[in-house]
Amino acid sequence: MRGTLTGQRYVDDIIRPHVGPFLNGLPGTIFQQDNARPHTARVAQDFLRHFQTLPWPARSPDLYPVEHVWDQLKRQMPLCHFVHDLELAVQDLWSHLPQDNIRCLINSMPDHVAACIAAGGGPTRY
Repeated sequence: MRGTLTGQRYVDDIIRPHVGPFLNGLPGTIFQQDNARPHTARVAQDFLRHFQTLPWPARSPDLYPVEHVWDQLKRQMPLCHFVHDLELAVQDLWSHLPQDNIRCLINSMPDHVAACIAAGGGPTRY
C-alpha cells in the first residue's frame, strides 16, 4: 500500500474486501492481528466486533506467525533500486512461498501460545 495506513483504510482496503469474506467462509475461525494503530482504531474494532478475534498481548511478536513469513521473504529478497522492482520482487516471492512452511507455522501456534504463557509473556524460542 502506498501512503499511510489509517484505521479507515485498513477497514476499507483490507478488512471489508478481503478478511471479512474470508472469515465469513470459515465459521469458527479466530482472527489474529497485532496492536498496530490501524488495527486498534475504533473503526476497525467496530467492524471486527462481528468476528471472533484473538486478544493480543502487548509486545508479543512471538505470537505473530506472519513475522516468520516476512523473515523468510527478507532472506530471499534481491537488491532493488526502484520501488516498482521491489513491489514485483515481493509479489513474486510471496506467490512462491511454500505452503507447507505456512501450514507448519499455523500448526505450531498452540505451542507458540503455550510457550508465551509459560514465559509470562517474555521471549520464547520461537
